[in-house]
Formats: sequence, C-alpha cells, structure tokens
Amino acid sequence: MIKHIVMWRLKHEAAGASTEENAQKVKQMLENLKGVIPEILHLEVGMNVLPSPAAYEVALYSELASLDALAAYQKHPEHEKCKEFIGQIAAQRAVVDYEI
Repeated sequence: MIKHIVMWRLKHEAAGASTEENAQKVKQMLENLKGVIPEILHLEVGMNVLPSPAAYEVALYSELASLDALAAYQKHPEHEKCKEFIGQIAAQRAVVDYEI
C-alpha cells in the first residue's frame, strides 16, 4: 500500500479569492475525487486550524494499493483539473509517498 501525503501553502490572494476561500475550494475538489478515481482507497483533506509561519493551509492524505495505482491516480483527468487549479493558487507544495 502507498500512502500519499501532500501539503500546500497558498497564496494570500489568487484566482480572485482569499486564502480561506481557495483552501475550501481545494478541499471540496479533492474530496470530490472519492468514488470518481477507482484507485483511491482512502482520501482525507484537512485545513489547518492553528496558523503559524511553519503551517501549510491544506493537507491531503490518501491511500492507494500500489505505485501503479498512484501513477493512474496522478494521470486521471479529474486529478489533472485539481492540479491545474492548485497550481494557480499555491505558493509552496510538499509531498511524501511511502510504502507500507
């Protein structure tokens, strides 16, 4: 099993919306991938509740069966739509993929 974790630090204002508005949109977009991309076994999206200079605004935690499943997820057209939007509003991104 692959655990796929991504965190984003968002721009203060982007795409005509505030950080908070964009964080909520990212959360909704990513959560909408459940049931659409069959490779996703589990997916959670959290928004930071304790602001600090080290904090990221949005975090994604997901589980996929294998590296092949992760590759299929990453190429899926609905995931590509999320990536396109997030690319416009994110200032920084951190990711870790590990196998258990």
